[in-house]
Amino acid sequence: MRRMLVLATLLAFTSMPAADAANPVRDVLWVALQGCVLAKKAAGRSFPCLSVDLGDGVRPGTAVLRAPGQPTHTVVMPTDNVSGIEAPVLQGPRGAAYWRAALDARHFVSDALPGRLPVAAVGLEVNSVGGRSQDQLHIHLDCLHRSVTAALKAHGPAVGESWAPFPVPLEEERYLALRVPADAVEGFNPFEALARVPGWRGRLHDASFAAVAADPDDERAGMIVLAYRMPEASAEELMDHGCRAARARRDS
Repeated sequence: MRRMLVLATLLAFTSMPAADAANPVRDVLWVALQGCVLAKKAAGRSFPCLSVDLGDGVRPGTAVLRAPGQPTHTVVMPTDNVSGIEAPVLQGPRGAAYWRAALDARHFVSDALPGRLPVAAVGLEVNSVGGRSQDQLHIHLDCLHRSVTAALKAHGPAVGESWAPFPVPLEEERYLALRVPADAVEGFNPFEALARVPGWRGRLHDASFAAVAADPDDERAGMIVLAYRMPEASAEELMDHGCRAARARRDS
């Protein structure tokens, strides 16, 4: 019964309307996270999370959770209470630490599709305040739509190390794009980078971004970050939670 209650609670956070900002269940994910932290502290187990890192004096704690009923869709969260993309604390070292934790957790997605999805092909994404359902920072990890991957293969080499418009729309939205050089990926802070976009500082509540490693044929390598702003911005639209392209490799 207890296991069923936990799973039902987690299911609520993935199924509720994203735009319902006044809904008290926007804290459901935070409550579920506390169960993971308690289990880790009391019994050394992470359930219902996939993993929990309690952190130390230097490294902030993080947890990894699989969305119920979705074999690949995974989220990475701080164990501290951090509201989301707009939180000022993310402009400092913690923003980079949570980015690194998400990079390290990409294998949970690729492990669910053995031999069909390289870790480097797993995308990372954070929604705006209006585009999310929960008020606890969570970095989505999953496959990208085939059309997005194709656009990055075709136009990614043109992306430079300063924010500039991506050449073509992605899922009907116009994005800014930024290349993170390979030797800078580990120390990168996407939240601080968003604040460097002219006119965006102090307005990150309606920003959303996604990131993925550059296409293997892109000689400049590194990672490509895509971002845009609007009241209900959700770069999660670039993700394919069904991972259809990767699954098709098994069937072909």
